Amino acid sequence: MRTIPAHRHCPPKDDGGAPQAELLYGKSRKPRIPALSRSATAWEGGSVREMAQNGGGRIPLLRIAASGLRAARTGKRESSVRHGWSEALAGIKSPHVKYICPHAPFMPVTLNMNMAMPSWFDIIGLSPDSQEDEVGIKKAAENVKALIDQEVKNGIPSNRIILGGFSQGGALSLYTALTTHQKLAGVVALSCWLPLRSSFVQGAVGVNKEIPVLQCHGDCDPLVPLMFGSLTVEKLKSMINPANITFRTYSGMMHSSCIEEMMDIKQFIDKHLPPVD
Repeated sequence: MRTIPAHRHCPPKDDGGAPQAELLYGKSRKPRIPALSRSATAWEGGSVREMAQNGGGRIPLLRIAASGLRAARTGKRESSVRHGWSEALAGIKSPHVKYICPHAPFMPVTLNMNMAMPSWFDIIGLSPDSQEDEVGIKKAAENVKALIDQEVKNGIPSNRIILGGFSQGGALSLYTALTTHQKLAGVVALSCWLPLRSSFVQGAVGVNKEIPVLQCHGDCDPLVPLMFGSLTVEKLKSMINPANITFRTYSGMMHSSCIEEMMDIKQFIDKHLPPVD
């Protein structure tokens, strides 16, 4: 495992910063995400499936982005979150990659006083020993696996698919990658945790024991504290090849993103999903 602290200071972000519609953003202003580019992109919705073009064939990179931990109270705020991340992600896309975004469903969330909001599964508490929605997590993972299976049936090799996301979406991506029977190209896990970690037996991962993982976390995250990231990376080291895990932390970053993180994501994608001649 490579642990690489970001020595350049990232400006503090709003604690509700989030990627697109699936991040549940409770503040009235837009998330403060670095505007890397304003060029047109294929990003939509709140999670992303990226597909590369290879002649007549498509080679996808699948990233499931996040539901966060706060509710977007109005459609206007939800739209603001979506467009904020679309602009930021536009700056890291590669010309051979297309991004498509599935949406988390609306459901009552215990932590949100049982009010309905976009969420992949229920969130009951915010401590390492909190009860988890095992049924909901497994159901959400099966939905992601169905997306992967459909792409494979369409002729897309599973080893050209990367799962990833922010907050709850990153958690779902990690869990899915460790339980799928499809060999994947990698995982991008941003400001998140490994759900149901006690259910994983050491070394019992299956086809993705060598999967590359980029895990990123802000050292000032008040919603999903850095401790969650540290516990997750230690658990991952016992399950997959530690040499394939990169854990990056960002000084001053809260539950949001920064330019350094976006560039790390781009480098990871470019390395593990290069163009095919």
